[in-house]
Formats: sequence, C-alpha cells, structure tokens
Amino acid sequence: GMLVDDLVVTGAEPLFVTDYIACGKVVPERIAAIVGGIAAACTAAGAALLVGETAEHPGLLGPDEFDVAGATTGVVEFDDILGADRVQPGDVVLALASSGLHSNGYSLVRHVIGSAGWRLDRDVPELGMTLGEALLTPTRVYAKDLLAIIEATQVHSISHITGGGLANNLVRVLPEGIAVEIDRRTWTPPPLFGLVQELGGISTADIEATLNQGVGMALVLPENGVWPAQEL
Repeated sequence: GMLVDDLVVTGAEPLFVTDYIACGKVVPERIAAIVGGIAAACTAAGAALLVGETAEHPGLLGPDEFDVAGATTGVVEFDDILGADRVQPGDVVLALASSGLHSNGYSLVRHVIGSAGWRLDRDVPELGMTLGEALLTPTRVYAKDLLAIIEATQVHSISHITGGGLANNLVRVLPEGIAVEIDRRTWTPPPLFGLVQELGGISTADIEATLNQGVGMALVLPENGVWPAQEL
C-alpha cells in the first residue's frame, strides 16, 4: 500500500507490485499470511501482485524474524505528471485522513511504550481496543481514491504524509517561493497520537515531525476543485 501510494501521487496508475521476503526460517503458514496481506493491499490499490521471491537467511535473521521489501511500477503520460511546478498562489490543501500510524514512527512509539512499561495487550479505553490492535491498524491504501479525484477535478500536486510528518512532506510538493498555512483547528488527530505524545512527554514540534497526526495524504489544488473532490 505504501509503495503504490508513493507512486500514485505523481498521477500514475499502478500496474503491478513485486515482493521479496527474507526470513530466518520458512514457515509456510507465516509466508502465506504475509503474501495474503500484500495481495489484499494490491487488490485495494488496483495493482497486480507478480511472482515474488522468498529467501531463508538463518545466520542473519532469527527463526521468527522476517523482512519484507517490494517495488511497484505504474504509468502516467508525461504531460499529466503532477508536481510542484503546477502549484499556483491561492491553491488550497485538502487533507485525506489516515487510518493510524501508517508504518511510520514505530521506533519512537516502541521506545515510548517500552519506557512507560505498557504491554501491547493493555486495554486502552480512549482507543476502544488494545494498544497492540491500535498499532497494527492496517495502512489505508489511497490509490483508487486519488485516481478518482484526479479524474474528477484538477489536482496540482499530492503529498504522501510519511516519515517527517505533514510539514516536511508537504514542502516537497510546493514550488520555491510559495508557502502554505495549515490551520490545526480544521482536524483533530485520533487519540493514539495524543497518547504517544503524552506518554513520551514529546513536544508538539517533535511529534508533528515524526507522525502523520491523522493526515495520510495532502492534495494541493485550486479552491474550486475542493468540492468535486469531497463529493467522491
């Protein structure tokens, strides 16, 4: 999902994904579960999962350890590529909600919950689930939604909010000389983000530079393009 969403922000339609799984010991059921998760994300993105590779590295990884890598390929006409060069003064930013941490900032989160002595099976009322369940919320796959918005209205650039947070990712899709004001009052980060910040005693600046704070994608588009995008 993250791979395809890194690609689709250019306006490209994803075609296929290839995967590579390294593990300490091949356990067929575990490999099937991993590939099943990748396949589900590909289905959500409208991409095909091509034959991947699985390698056993007993000297490098423990029996229960694994590492997953992947690559994706898509296509877009050169004249239709989205990017900072299209952005104009007066454009607005439209945020799409994240489903959770989106595979970013887990080093910080593990440090925070470890230092606080919290177990993953701890029931957290404000989350409505256990801590572990909240941390394992699947990353939202945006590809089909973004392609529909691009088709329906004019979009100038799109920022995938990953490591570095909203500000550090959004600046990459703005041209030099154009700044943007983000009004934090326009959305409320889900409780997980506030919980991590409070538990770790982390400053707002540091948490915003690490986690997505509830925004998974930020679209830069003309003001008159916002309504058609919101209608989808």
